[in-house]
Parts: sequence; structure tokens; C-alpha cells
Amino acid sequence: MNHEVLIIFENEQVFSGALTYAREYAMRTESRVSFLMLVSMSFSTHDFMGAKRNILQKIEAKAGRLLAELTETFIQKGIETSSALRIGDPSQEVLKFLADRPSFQAIVWGSGEDLPASCKKAVKHWICDLAENLECPLLTVSKRSKKKYPGKKGR
Repeated sequence: MNHEVLIIFENEQVFSGALTYAREYAMRTESRVSFLMLVSMSFSTHDFMGAKRNILQKIEAKAGRLLAELTETFIQKGIETSSALRIGDPSQEVLKFLADRPSFQAIVWGSGEDLPASCKKAVKHWICDLAENLECPLLTVSKRSKKKYPGKKGR
């Protein structure tokens, strides 16, 4: 099993469609799956760290439970998994995470959204910068909106 797939979630929000897609992709390609939970948090020098420690502990506990829950269905299918939580600036944290790991064959953005429209604007979402510099595909699995088709009115 040489293939590695990364699933990125932001701020403890998980889109189940991205999980299903990644699980099926991993099974087809016999890949190992890594989960990365990014939580945005500013660490300015003026902040009192004592207050942040309590918040960090709560985030770590909640995200730990969530990541354990997410990996369960993958493990049941025989897919090897790992998980990580990074707190701070998402763009910096994902780059640090990628620098510490072997390369991934695919990255799934588990937000449930298409790439943000801000990718085309001056102020870009961090995922846009990541997508521009990756050597592997960045896959997005978006929520499908129900299309309304004109039909016959009920009698």
C-alpha cells in the first residue's frame, strides 16, 4: 500500500459526502488515509496563554473524539488511517503538516463546498493557494443542491 490520501477538515466541520468519497477512493486504490483537522486560532503576543490553554484543551478533546469517530468506518473496511489536529493559521498549519509527511497521491477537501469564489479575487481563501502549489490533485466534494424542475401541477 504505497498510496496516501489526505482528507482536510476545517473548524471541526465534517461533510459526510467527502468521507464517503475518500473511503471509496481509498478502497479502489488500496490507499492509506490521513485525516487532518484544522482549527483556526490566532496566537498574538498580547494574548494571555492561560485563557487559551483551557480553550485548546477543549478543542483537543472534542476534535480527538470526532477524529476517532471518523476513522472508525475506514478501519472497519480495512483501510489504514492516521489523524492529526492542527490549531493556528490554517494555511501555515497545512504546509507544516505536508512538510512532515511523505507526498500524498490525492487530497480531499472535506468542507462540502466547491473551491471558494474568492480563488478568483485578490483576497484568496487559503485552500486556493494550496491548490495552486500542489503536485497532487485537490478533490472537492460539494453538497448537491436539489434542482427544481418545472413539472405538471398537481390535480
